[in-house]
Amino acid sequence: MNQCYGCNTCKSADKPLEGFIQSLPMETSHHRVEKQSTKCGFGLQGVCCRLCANGPCRITPSSPRGICGANADTIVTRNFLRAVAAGSGCYIHIVENTALNLKNTAKIKGELKGIASLDHLADIFGIKEDDVYAKAEKVADAVLGDLYKPEYVPMELVEKVGYAPRVKRWKELGIMPGGAKSEVFKGVVKCSTNLNSDPVDMLLDCLKLGISTGVYGLTLTNLLNDVLLGQPELRMAPVGLRIINPDYINIMITGHQHTIFVDLQERLISKEAIAKANAVGAKGFKLVGCTCVGQDLQLRGAHYTEVFDGHAGNNYTSEAILATGAIDAVLSEFNCTLPGIEPICDELNIKQICLDDVAKKANAELLKFDFENREEQSDIIIDKVIESYKVRRGIVPLNLMKEHGNDHSLTGVSEGSLKAFLGGSWKPLIDLIVAGEIKGIAGVVGCSNLTAGGHDVLTVDLTKELIARDIIVLTAGCSSGGIENCGLMTPEAAELAGPKLKAVCKKLGIPPVLNFGPCLAIGRLEIVATQIAAELGVDLPQLPLVLSAAQWLEEQALADGCFGLSLGLPLHLGLPPFITGSKTVVKVLTQDMKELTGGQVIINSDAIESANILEQIIMEKRIGLNI
Repeated sequence: MNQCYGCNTCKSADKPLEGFIQSLPMETSHHRVEKQSTKCGFGLQGVCCRLCANGPCRITPSSPRGICGANADTIVTRNFLRAVAAGSGCYIHIVENTALNLKNTAKIKGELKGIASLDHLADIFGIKEDDVYAKAEKVADAVLGDLYKPEYVPMELVEKVGYAPRVKRWKELGIMPGGAKSEVFKGVVKCSTNLNSDPVDMLLDCLKLGISTGVYGLTLTNLLNDVLLGQPELRMAPVGLRIINPDYINIMITGHQHTIFVDLQERLISKEAIAKANAVGAKGFKLVGCTCVGQDLQLRGAHYTEVFDGHAGNNYTSEAILATGAIDAVLSEFNCTLPGIEPICDELNIKQICLDDVAKKANAELLKFDFENREEQSDIIIDKVIESYKVRRGIVPLNLMKEHGNDHSLTGVSEGSLKAFLGGSWKPLIDLIVAGEIKGIAGVVGCSNLTAGGHDVLTVDLTKELIARDIIVLTAGCSSGGIENCGLMTPEAAELAGPKLKAVCKKLGIPPVLNFGPCLAIGRLEIVATQIAAELGVDLPQLPLVLSAAQWLEEQALADGCFGLSLGLPLHLGLPPFITGSKTVVKVLTQDMKELTGGQVIINSDAIESANILEQIIMEKRIGLNI
C-alpha cells in the first residue's frame, strides 16, 4: 500500500477532500470507481434472476422469459421487493434496539434527557402515567408490541402517528401494514421462487413496507432517541476533517444507533477515563462523528460538548478521516461502515470494535452491546482504545487537513427546534411561502454515492440549483455530510440563494440549507410536512414540497423512497433503481403512482434539468393552493 494511486479517483463536490484523497498512498473507494466502471447491463435493469438452480436467467428481447416462465415484470419486481424488504428490515432493527434501550433504561431508572419528548409520545399513544419511568417503559412497550405483531394484525400506532388524510388513503388502497417485522418476513417470502408473479401486487407490498419503515424506523426512532439522548438544539458547530484534534485519543463512530453509545459517552469524560488518557500522554478522549450516527450526535451536540469534537464526514469520507492518522479506534454498530476501511485500519494500526453483530467487520473485534453489562463494556472499550493509542501514536505519521470544512455550520435542526425558532408556530414559514418569499421546500435526503457524477456531486449541484430558485432545502442523511462540508449550511451560503430566499436567510441569520441530521431524520421532515399540512387543512400531496434522494445508495434508501411515495410526494432520483427492464414497474412508479398515492418517481442525473422539473412541480402545487 505504498504506491501512489494519484488521479485514479472519482470527482468530488468537496474539492479539498478530492485533492487529499488523490495524494494518499493507499487505495480508497474513490480509486475503485474507475475499476468498476463496466456495469452488468442485466443487473442495471433488474432482469437477472438467480433464485433457483435453473438460473441465473437473463431476460433479453430474444429470450423474454426465464426457464420457469417468469417475465421481466415478475423478475424486476421480485428483485425490487426483496431489496425494499431488506432495507425496511434494517430500519426495524434500529427502532427495535432503540425501544429496548429505552425500556431497559426506564427499568433501572436511568437518565432520560428528553422528558418533554416522552410526554409528547405518551400523549400520542394515549398513555396516562404520572411516573416518568413507568411512562417510558409503556411507550417502549407500545412500539415493541407493534413491531412483534403478526402480519395479519394491523399495527396500532400507525393511525396515532400517521397523518389522518394519509391513513385514510392507505386504508382505501389496502396498504395498512401489520406487524413490521412480519411485513419484512412476508416481503421476503412473497418474492421467492415460483410464488408471486403480479408486479402491481408486489409493488403495493413495497408501499406497505414503506409505511412501516417510515412510521417506526424513521419517525419513532427519532422521538425515542430524543427521550434518551436529549432534544436537538440549534447551534453553530465545526464540520469536516478540521475537527480532528491529535492531542486527544480519537474514536471514530459509524452506524445509526446512537443509543448504544449513551454509557460510553459519559464514561469517556469521567475523571477516571481522563486520568488514563493523561497517563499515556493524551488530553482525554474525543468522539469523531462519521456517517449517520455522527450526524445524530452532531444534532444533539449541545448535550455532549465535552466529548464530541464534531462531524467529520459521510460514508465516503470515512477512509480519508482514517488516513489522517489521528484516529485511534473505530466503533461501528450498523451500516455505512465501508469494508474499504478495513485495510486502512490494518495499515495504520487502528483498532476496530463492532458493537452489533449485524455489523461485524472481517478484521474487527466483536463486543456486542449488552445493556446489563454496559458499564463493564465501556471500561473494556476504553482500555482497548488506550492500548491502540499507545501502540500507534508516534509511529503512524499524521496527515491532517486543518483547513477542511468550516467552523460554523448550523446544526441541531429538528421539527421542535425549528418551530421554536419561528416563535412556536409554523405560521411564519407558511406566510413566507404564501407570499412567495420562499417558493417551496425541497427535502434533499439519503445517501452519498460515487457514481452520480462523483462523490456528492449531483447532490451539491442540485442543492445549489434549488436554493438559487428561492426553494429552501431541508436535508437528512449522508447527503447532509457532503453538503455541510461544502459550506452550504453556513449563514454565508445565503449569497448563493435566489434574491428572495437570500433576503429571508439574512434577516433570520440562517443558511438556505437546514440540516436535520441522519437519514433517520427523514422522519423529522415528515413531521414538519404533516404539521404544515394540518395547519393549512390540506393533504401532503397538495404541499409545494418535493423530495430528492439524488445519490441514493443502499436498500434502506429504497425503503425510504417507498415511504415518500406512500406520503404522496414527488421523489427525484439521480440514478434509477434496478427496475428499468420492466415497463410495468416503470409506468407504475413514474405515472400510475400519482393516481394511487399522489406521489411519483422522477429519474434525472442532470442537476439543472432536475431542478427545472422540481421547480415546475412546486409551481403547480402553488397554483393548486391559489398562492
